[in-house]
Amino acid sequence: MPESPDVFAALSDPTRRLLVEWLASEESGTATGFSARLPISRQAVARHLQELERAGLVRSERAGRETRFSLNAESLTEAARWLDARAEKWDRTLGRLKHHVESGPVR
Repeated sequence: MPESPDVFAALSDPTRRLLVEWLASEESGTATGFSARLPISRQAVARHLQELERAGLVRSERAGRETRFSLNAESLTEAARWLDARAEKWDRTLGRLKHHVESGPVR
């Protein structure tokens, strides 16, 4: 299981997923900068970023009056590994089911 089960809860929200995507393509960002691109308030963006930080998906660092957020890719990698392991299990299970169905009725 990923280090924090909160990773999946944090990623369940479309705004937080978008913030993660932006942080994956940018070195860092601020709540103010992200709120300029979203139809929600700076405070709402800050709350989303705090949730992502709590889940271990982002790191924060004070830079003057702003807090800069950056992606913690390790948490995403760990979650992806966990998902891959589950996918492999389901692929094997579905492969056995397909073989059973295609082999026809048992006589």
